[in-house]
Amino acid sequence: MPLTAPRVAVLGLHLEANAFAPVTVLTDFAQQCLEDGAAITTLARAEVSHLPAEFPGFYRRMDATGPWQPVPILVAAAPPGGPIAQDVFTGFLDAMRTGLAAALPLDAVYLGSHGAASATGDEDPDGTIAAMIRQVVGPAVPIAVSHDLHCNLSERLVASVDAFVGYRTNPHVDMAARAAECADLIREMLAGMRPMRHFIRLPMVPPTVTLLTKSGPYADLIADAEAAMRDDPGVLNASVTGGFVYSDLPKCGLCVTVTARDAVTAEATAQRLAARAWAERGRHTRRLLSVAEATAMAVAAGEGREAPVIFSDAGDNPGGGGRGNTAWLLTALHEVGAKGVALGNFIDPELASEAHALGEGASFQAVFNRTESAFSKRFSARARIVACGDGRGVGRRGTMAGRAYNLGAAALLELDGSGLRVVVASLRRQLLEPRMLEMFGIDIGAARTVVVKSRGHFRAGFDEFFPDDRIFEVDAPGLTSPVLANFAWKRLPRPVFPLDAEARWPA
Repeated sequence: MPLTAPRVAVLGLHLEANAFAPVTVLTDFAQQCLEDGAAITTLARAEVSHLPAEFPGFYRRMDATGPWQPVPILVAAAPPGGPIAQDVFTGFLDAMRTGLAAALPLDAVYLGSHGAASATGDEDPDGTIAAMIRQVVGPAVPIAVSHDLHCNLSERLVASVDAFVGYRTNPHVDMAARAAECADLIREMLAGMRPMRHFIRLPMVPPTVTLLTKSGPYADLIADAEAAMRDDPGVLNASVTGGFVYSDLPKCGLCVTVTARDAVTAEATAQRLAARAWAERGRHTRRLLSVAEATAMAVAAGEGREAPVIFSDAGDNPGGGGRGNTAWLLTALHEVGAKGVALGNFIDPELASEAHALGEGASFQAVFNRTESAFSKRFSARARIVACGDGRGVGRRGTMAGRAYNLGAAALLELDGSGLRVVVASLRRQLLEPRMLEMFGIDIGAARTVVVKSRGHFRAGFDEFFPDDRIFEVDAPGLTSPVLANFAWKRLPRPVFPLDAEARWPA
């Protein structure tokens, strides 16, 4: 019998951990999202909030499908970065355990996490959280989990939960829909359904730029998974998750996880999807523009000889752990005098603070990256401060639609009177939302070249300005370079495709 008003715990950890980036600390969570208790429910039901989009989506669906009692525990989300400092993760884990234990008895649990976390002392925090939940609530309480399609799944996590749901869009615009799917599965499990799961990890780590879902090899796999769910009532969910290779962990790799009404259906569906993924692994290639090719194209666009273009500085994507402050493209575009260029977000808190102190209209020698690092070299140019702001806004399209964002103190600089404009921000956020430029008065439709510190999520925000054939990824150095041979891998399982031609998978 379904419960009249089931008590459902809600919690999650969002971090995409890049092993090559600086350690993620408590401040990183506090500056993006760190909420507990009743505040989660208030924010989830608010018109706009800074919660990951899964939580409003989950609440809306649970509210729409009947009475329930939300039991919010903890939601912690930080920008992609290095592994979590172990003491920070231990604090989150203890808070989650204590909150769950105090809330018993519970009827179900929703875990809405990114799924690619790691900590300095734990390679599988997501599995650790799932196992802890199972230990606290016992074997009979349904647990549904949703993850980003860039998650790194462990066998321990899959074994600890009852239902797994991965995103199916990249750029990610379906977070709320996947959380709603978890809500529906929880409702059905509370009515007595007990699903089975089958999990396969393949020895392949597709470059991130090949994991788009509009077209290409990964889009075809997602379409197959959706067809399985549509055509077979025994398949409750089929998730093909591409993984996040920069975590550099043994659990990295493309995974197929099927939740079904019986074990035979789960295994057969997973094997079929995995077999196609492996057979078509050679399709996961994508040519990137060189910096020289990109600057030549920008010059042509600025002179009106080519249509406007948008460049992804994919190697320096804050959405994957990049620091957002490499100057390779900025330097090259400045040197050739490309016209009509807008670039963002360049993350330099010191420069943003200086611009705020000088004020709008002032001219000064702008020094980017006063403190240099391996990829982030100094760049200097005369600049005029066009606009300053607090960096706060609400997204209007794509991944950030209706969600609050915060760039920290930010400024728009125009370099050398050339028209080359740069949004300098204080907090590390990828440029995936048009409002992040428009809030400073930039007319994107009038720009000849736009450069975004983003790998792919910008596509869902900027597609109204740039068709697919005017979108290009550029091969510039950084912590998120799509050229996987650029990294000194330590924990990645080898052999693995495409790094190792001899990689094999016995279906």
